[in-house]
Amino acid sequence: MITAAQMRAARALLGIDQRKLAASSALSLPTIQRMEASEGVVRGNVDSLMKLVGALHEAGIELIDEGATSTATGRGVRLIAPRHRGPAA
Repeated sequence: MITAAQMRAARALLGIDQRKLAASSALSLPTIQRMEASEGVVRGNVDSLMKLVGALHEAGIELIDEGATSTATGRGVRLIAPRHRGPAA
């Protein structure tokens, strides 16, 4: 499972645009655009999602699910839930 935010973050880490991601994953540019415009988890057919995740993995991206730990080394990012802030003083 991959979220639209993970896709955008992965592209940013790799320094590539949507067109380059589409080419490396053998998907169309409109498919990549539609996936990144999703709310939350990316929707798509299994084949397209496997191509996308495979291309990101080949490029060096490790997708980390919520609550999971990373066993790989290297730099990365993780979005954490914002802390609930009490009333302003």
